[in-house]
Amino acid sequence: IAPTESAYLWNDLLQDVKARGTEEVLLFISDGLKGIVSAIEQVYPKAKYQSCCVHVSCSIAHKVRVTDRLEICHDFKAVYRAESEEQGKAALEEFCTKWKSSYPKVVKSLQENPYIFTFYSFPESIWRSIYSTNLIESFNKQIKKYTKRKEQFPHEEALEKFLVAQFEDYNQRFATRCHTGFDQARAELLAMFTTTD
Repeated sequence: IAPTESAYLWNDLLQDVKARGTEEVLLFISDGLKGIVSAIEQVYPKAKYQSCCVHVSCSIAHKVRVTDRLEICHDFKAVYRAESEEQGKAALEEFCTKWKSSYPKVVKSLQENPYIFTFYSFPESIWRSIYSTNLIESFNKQIKKYTKRKEQFPHEEALEKFLVAQFEDYNQRFATRCHTGFDQARAELLAMFTTTD
């Protein structure tokens, strides 16, 4: 349906979401999708953007020697598990100082990523839910598992019907549940919406 990622594609997708009634969004979180930041800025200019720190960590792991993976990922975890943005930035500085001679490209990519610390500007109770895309990843894995079980779909409409059934089931199960920390952050998040007007 969407074989390539581009600002044009994401702009189309977000315009469709907006046309269906989503007037404002506080935060988008993604795994560094190509062109998405540009599309967000055009369609939802008040929204903030967060790079998925877990995906950043996985990307780091793939670019370093196997013997360094555990240590470097542990060091990066200190960046997004800090108690404040200031501590997170200090942890990133320490990370860069420690690893710049061994992995200059990894360090450069982190220093040039302005979207690592966005989640710190939200209520602390939801930080662990919004510094990564983990909230939706398990559902994505479930969808992949279910679609692989099927030998094939006769046409695109059959696939769409199947997916809608999965989404409906998911929505029914989680419609009345509030994810960790969001309930206590409700007033702060509402205030953030009203200050974006």
